[in-house]
Amino acid sequence: MLIHELFQQKKPVVSFEIFPPKPDSPLESIFQCIEELQQIKPDFISVTYGAGGSTQGRTLEVARHIQDDHGIPALGHLTCVGATPAQSQAVLDDFAAHGIQNILALRGDKPKDAPPGPLNCYAQDLVRLIRGRNQPCSIAAAAYPEGHLESPNREEDLKHLKEKVDSGADFLITQIFFDNAMLYRFLDGARAHGIAVPVTAGIMPVFSRAQVERICSLCGASLPPALLLIMDKYGHQKESMEEAGLEYASQQIESLLQHGIEGIHLYTMNRPHLARTLAWNTGLR
Repeated sequence: MLIHELFQQKKPVVSFEIFPPKPDSPLESIFQCIEELQQIKPDFISVTYGAGGSTQGRTLEVARHIQDDHGIPALGHLTCVGATPAQSQAVLDDFAAHGIQNILALRGDKPKDAPPGPLNCYAQDLVRLIRGRNQPCSIAAAAYPEGHLESPNREEDLKHLKEKVDSGADFLITQIFFDNAMLYRFLDGARAHGIAVPVTAGIMPVFSRAQVERICSLCGASLPPALLLIMDKYGHQKESMEEAGLEYASQQIESLLQHGIEGIHLYTMNRPHLARTLAWNTGLR
């Protein structure tokens, strides 16, 4: 099923993100994770691509398993930085040959050894390339409620987002955020720029202080005072931190649902019990 059609049928669309194990690790652990996630009845599951496409083959293998063995639509991530159009076309050929019609088109992280100056590919270029294949597909793109780290300001970031949508993106998945006010302001700005496609909100429960600080340093998400208080209080108590993090994420989701959000996308970190608890706490499932 093409994922963008789900947004026409129901609200909210509930989805999970997982990441494949490294190429030299067995797949059994991720298959068990998918088995547990299936019981929560997600509308789709996204599978990450790894830095520089480092898990490219595994992305396809895991996405196939999700669809063929569990009957759940899979959203395969694809990055284009460092890849030629021909290389991207080859990956898309593999996706199409194995029935993966839903793709999250991303630029990807700039390689550490990349020379200064413009990169060879941006997300809107990949969206345009996918759309130009004239094959049935659903294209997702990333959105940044607080702006992309490399954007000079939010206005410029929204212009680039509009370019991705105008190039053919069907729906948007946001980067993580911990302050819903940031998302509501982003949505107002996106609509003001004529971005009318569905937006699904990316939520990640905090279960480790070190984990959330590292991720925020990479993506630029800010930590609101309420969450900082939780981290200060429970940061050195693993079980208490996880419990408090789940409660915080549950409150985020409940507010989003009250505001009529079109989708909830849980960054599971391959921990299905976190997704299960949030689904139960919030009535998503």
